[in-house]
Amino acid sequence: MTIHATAVAISGAGLLIRGKSGSGKSDLALRLIDRGATLISDDQVNISRKDRTLLLSPPASLAGKLELRSLGIWERNHVSGIDLKLIIDLVEQPERFPMDNQVVILLGIKVPSCTLNAMETSAAIKAEWAVQRIMQGATGS
Repeated sequence: MTIHATAVAISGAGLLIRGKSGSGKSDLALRLIDRGATLISDDQVNISRKDRTLLLSPPASLAGKLELRSLGIWERNHVSGIDLKLIIDLVEQPERFPMDNQVVILLGIKVPSCTLNAMETSAAIKAEWAVQRIMQGATGS
């Protein structure tokens, strides 16, 4: 399955960023890459199922490419076949305490999710912390 989204790997964990065109998917990915994440794919992401795991990969034509508005297409190191651990849906007004029970079902598998505003200064840090929380198995504060 291929979807309109952007994906990065944070410490080996796959983060899928979804949102409308112009919502800041690539911008948030750029800030995460600047903080140490690795590009998986920008604009289109292939999602495949292997047992009870979803794997994120770039379409061949987009591998290693990141579009930066007003600067064009840039080549970046990228990874492929990364386990999806969290989905972030970009919205203008995220809910205050939404993360504890939010899930999205993709290809029959439940994936933790949360909402963020990509244009908030703290969005990249919040995304990293959300991934850390999932990886630590935390459900509370």
